[in-house]
Amino acid sequence: MQSPSSGPAVQPLTLNKTVFAGAAIISILLIIWTIAFPTYSETLLGTAMRWVSDNFGWYYMLVIAAYSIFSLFVGFSRYGDIKLGQDHEKAQFPFLAWAAMLFSAGIGIDLLFFGASEPLMHYLTPHSGLDPASAEAMRAAVPQAFLHWGLHGWGIYALIGMALAYFAYRKNMPLALRSALTPIFGERLIKGWLGDSVDTFGVVCTLMGIATSLGIGVLQANAGLTHVFGIESSKMVQTLIIVFVVVAAAISAMTGVEKGVRRLSEFNMLSAILLLVAILVMGNTVYLLNTFTQNIGVYFDTLVAKTFDVYAYDGESGAEWKSWWTVFFWAWWVAWAPFVGLFIARISRGRTLREFVFGVMFIPLGFIFAWFSIFGNSAIDLVANGATALGEVAVNDAAMGMFALFEYYPYSDVLSLAGVVIGLVFFITSADSGALVLANLSSRGLSNDADAPVWLRLFWAAATGLITLGLLFAGGFSSLQSVSVIAGLPFSIILVLYMVSMWKSLKEEGQYRKASTVDTANVLNSGKNWKARLQRIVSFPDGKQVRRFMQASVLPAMQDVTAELTAGGLTATVIAHEASADQLEGLSLHVGHGSEDDFIYDVYLVKAPRPNFTLKTTIKDSDYYYRAEVFLRDGSQEYDLVGYTKEQVLVDILNQYERHMQYLHLGR
Repeated sequence: MQSPSSGPAVQPLTLNKTVFAGAAIISILLIIWTIAFPTYSETLLGTAMRWVSDNFGWYYMLVIAAYSIFSLFVGFSRYGDIKLGQDHEKAQFPFLAWAAMLFSAGIGIDLLFFGASEPLMHYLTPHSGLDPASAEAMRAAVPQAFLHWGLHGWGIYALIGMALAYFAYRKNMPLALRSALTPIFGERLIKGWLGDSVDTFGVVCTLMGIATSLGIGVLQANAGLTHVFGIESSKMVQTLIIVFVVVAAAISAMTGVEKGVRRLSEFNMLSAILLLVAILVMGNTVYLLNTFTQNIGVYFDTLVAKTFDVYAYDGESGAEWKSWWTVFFWAWWVAWAPFVGLFIARISRGRTLREFVFGVMFIPLGFIFAWFSIFGNSAIDLVANGATALGEVAVNDAAMGMFALFEYYPYSDVLSLAGVVIGLVFFITSADSGALVLANLSSRGLSNDADAPVWLRLFWAAATGLITLGLLFAGGFSSLQSVSVIAGLPFSIILVLYMVSMWKSLKEEGQYRKASTVDTANVLNSGKNWKARLQRIVSFPDGKQVRRFMQASVLPAMQDVTAELTAGGLTATVIAHEASADQLEGLSLHVGHGSEDDFIYDVYLVKAPRPNFTLKTTIKDSDYYYRAEVFLRDGSQEYDLVGYTKEQVLVDILNQYERHMQYLHLGR
């Protein structure tokens, strides 16, 4: 059961027609254009992408560094123990399941596509200043791949994910791209055209990114089927693959995150680890462990220099290499940020900011270190010792790189078949999590812990499949890939605004915490009536007793405070809540403060396990008892009011209200 909230009433769930129609029109026009004019669109968009790289490469280098530095700062800072949710909430998913979904959403099919091929490309066609196939190129190849897949990319995901999860679960806003901009632009503007524009842009970026990823996945899967079964690479085979994946993704999306996406992600992670271990054990194990260790050292040793290296002194060749490698990857990560960030936020409720940042940035990093070192160094070692055909395949047909590598190992057919299966499941998890995100973004009135209706998820799963199919026949993937990269430039500015917004909100959170430490008098500390206080401490009442207590003591105290504040010109209300699927039974005191944060003092009936040292007869043979817990704007305060007199409840309300007023003072 999620945390209770006495915020504004939730609007009914409907389709956001503005976002849905806007994203659909833009996407359809882009796709029709690329299909109708494939050569022209590819040339124009390729030129635009190169222009972005040449003129904004320096900006990408600086801003990508800023994202990672900011994310790490939040994780290490005093704000790191703030929950992505209310203070009493627990993590929504177990750690391993959470890690598996991070792994699948953020890496996906690209890991199989680039695992052996990219290090080989850096070895055989390195950037300017290194000789191809030299010892220096060998040492630099895998750390260069680490740079493109390591901390910088995951720092982007950490930033957008923490911002979206913080405002959704901590501030009780919709889980949407617009919500994280509220502290800067205000709620009215965010609920209007600006918010719709941001979410529309996010849907388009997500749709384009998923379609191009599915395109890569189709090529990878078809290459595997050709290699294992001799099935000819053709449009018909690729069409059947897309249909299979979309149907499987639709079924998974229907079951939701808790079942379909989670189980497929766990299968992905376990299978990929087994494949990795197989290559390590069957290969030159000691050499691979040595290079794994050295690659990590070289990566961290050169991290700062590589972060800001724009190849300014390497002439035209350096600029071209930067354009098609590092800047391309940075823009690609940013373009994927709306999709992956929203999905990571969706699965991270209840974790602290510190857990979130370190988990998102370092759990996948460890796997990337192992994957690229073992696959990359295995391939490089083979090519350096005469397997020139492997190098030619990797450079000319990256999709076949992994399968060509398997040819040099025992049980190559088994390894290749495993690669095909893992690739297809990665393919499915990208499609189903993408359909989920697209459906959520195009909904209005969706609570932050729920998903869009099944029909909308099915629609987006089918739409991504049809778009991929259309581009497959028209040959428009390269154009769409360029669109995604170009779209990364304006979205990078939105991510800068996310940093400003998060910093502003975290400072307010710090002020709230400081205000909560203000000492106030508490009548319960008095030595009078100590026997009654002791009886209250060891009391474990049932639900009926707590309900009577709330009616006799809590409700009158709230009503007295409300009457006094109303007489003083403030807006104060008391609301009774009945129990429901996502709402506890209780009472809410709400005091309005105009444009400043309202004061919320809730008392909810909470069921708790009975201490094992008590006699069952004290609570009528039940294994549970009930508490009247106090909830403020940041969640449960973990203390029980049962046994307080009306006057003591009044004192507690005033204590909390005085702290809230101090918080507002510090904020001014």
